[in-house]
Amino acid sequence: MSLVVNQLQCSRGDIALFEGLSFKLIPGQLMWLEGRNGSGKTTLLRTLCGLFLYDKGRIEWQGESTVSNMDTYRQNLLYLGHQNALKHDLNPVENLQTLSRLAGKSVSEEQTDEALQLFGLAGYEETPVRKLSQGQQRRVALSRLLLSDALLWILDEPFVALDVVAVELLQSILVKHVEQGGMVILTTHQALPIAEDKMLRLCLDRYV
Repeated sequence: MSLVVNQLQCSRGDIALFEGLSFKLIPGQLMWLEGRNGSGKTTLLRTLCGLFLYDKGRIEWQGESTVSNMDTYRQNLLYLGHQNALKHDLNPVENLQTLSRLAGKSVSEEQTDEALQLFGLAGYEETPVRKLSQGQQRRVALSRLLLSDALLWILDEPFVALDVVAVELLQSILVKHVEQGGMVILTTHQALPIAEDKMLRLCLDRYV
């Protein structure tokens, strides 16, 4: 099982953000996506999720094009972007249960409570998200990682708005996912305690 990208090109308007991009990610690997501002990091992540159309190339999951295999691909995918994708009128438990159902999985209130507690949100389970700080809202969104069965995590700056304790917790969650055969693609300015043989580093500046 692998994610294979071959000769990918994405553009914004008439300008190519990157072209000729190829890589292969297998279970037990993390890809650290780097590049200057405006190099197309978020565009690439959204493209890999099927949320942005690419100009040229091919993306394959399990040896098949994601275009023709999108339902199966998305069952194995969890995407967390800049926005937390939370409903502000719902509380954290309701948000996590709703997002899990949308991903095709049913989770109990006990499971959501455990995930929220691990992220330091015990006592906030019934608080409307709109009343939480930005850091707390980010931790609610990241709690999805603990409830998901997805093999591939695609994360856009997941450490933003987190305090030191939450940063260390997220680092440990990422390490555990990779060690258990999961796959991660992310952008971050945060150091990652991943073994070199399990990490790929891809700089988009090379593909302009």
